[in-house]
Amino acid sequence: MRTQQSNDLDALLRELQSRVPVDAAELLARQSPAMIESALRALPEAFATRVNAHLLDSTLTGVLPHAEPRLVADLMEPARAVFTADDRVTHAIEFLRGAGSVSDITYLYIVDAQQRLTGLVVMRDLLLARPEQALGEVMLREPFRFSAETDLAEAIHGAFRRHYPVYPVCDAEGRLLGIVRGWKLFERQAIEISAQSGRMVGVDQEERVDTGFWTAFRLRHPWLQFNLLTGFLVAFVVGSFEDTIARIVVLAAFLPVLAGQSGNNGAQALAITLRGYTLGDLDQYPLRRLLLKETLLGLLNGLLTGVVAGLAMWWSAGHNGSAHAPLLGAVVAIAMTGSCMLSGVFGVIVPLALKRLGADPATASHIFLTTGTEIASMGLMLLLATLLVL
Repeated sequence: MRTQQSNDLDALLRELQSRVPVDAAELLARQSPAMIESALRALPEAFATRVNAHLLDSTLTGVLPHAEPRLVADLMEPARAVFTADDRVTHAIEFLRGAGSVSDITYLYIVDAQQRLTGLVVMRDLLLARPEQALGEVMLREPFRFSAETDLAEAIHGAFRRHYPVYPVCDAEGRLLGIVRGWKLFERQAIEISAQSGRMVGVDQEERVDTGFWTAFRLRHPWLQFNLLTGFLVAFVVGSFEDTIARIVVLAAFLPVLAGQSGNNGAQALAITLRGYTLGDLDQYPLRRLLLKETLLGLLNGLLTGVVAGLAMWWSAGHNGSAHAPLLGAVVAIAMTGSCMLSGVFGVIVPLALKRLGADPATASHIFLTTGTEIASMGLMLLLATLLVL
């Protein structure tokens, strides 16, 4: 019985170490409490810590549902080919020959006596080296590495600029803990980008098509309540000009036109800002330059669409017998130009403000943007009509 348990534990350990921590935790949670404890004790300390972090509670009987990787360590796997600088090329080649499948070995990692990463060897250099050479002679020194505690968003930015197939992962003292594969980081990037459209309207990144009904309701409904409150704020602004709308009824028909146009312009600026944040472009592109660009784009787009909307207002008001048709046309044109300029600014500021506050830059940003653009567009047109026409 003891031998069978040992065999089962060895098989479980091999399976756990072939997975990322969140998947390893899900597998481990299906085992008996005794097996869970034995496996955590036998696993490498750093890897066991990451696996344990995904378990539901201290009794180790479950896993957090839909646990999402947040740190590099969550995607880490063990490094298979680890050597010292004094090991010979012929020793490394013999190791590779006896390793069975080597398709998952991209580099050889060189560590010192304290397991600190000092370099790596590329397969090409290994094949071209003399058999008696030490690996320290052919290794690349001080290779780029990630910390296990590096945030995934930051790691994605780093990988986006380098495109290495595999990245070593080290602790604060430089000890090699494992590796993370580039394709996994880019997979996370693709998930982040695909989730942006949902997060902008309050759909949580954790929600999938197979998410349960009540879980989906719990994730979505709070944002709808918040959106309702912001809708009340817009209604209050419009209601403040009730007398103006009552006296110039034709304005009511153009309120949704201005709100929709400025909202679309702001959504374009928001999409570019979020894409720049996800891809790391904002690290190199000055914020002032982005704000100036989106402001000028809003000015030009608002001016051109404002001329068309102003002519439509002129015709509509004149058709209804208004004596102020040309002035109303000018009001709509000016309001369209101003609201599009402001919406471009909102599209940049909203996600960056959420980031500064420690929130996800994409979380429900469309709700905040819609509120700002509707207040700006409707409020500006009604204010101008009140001042210039009445």
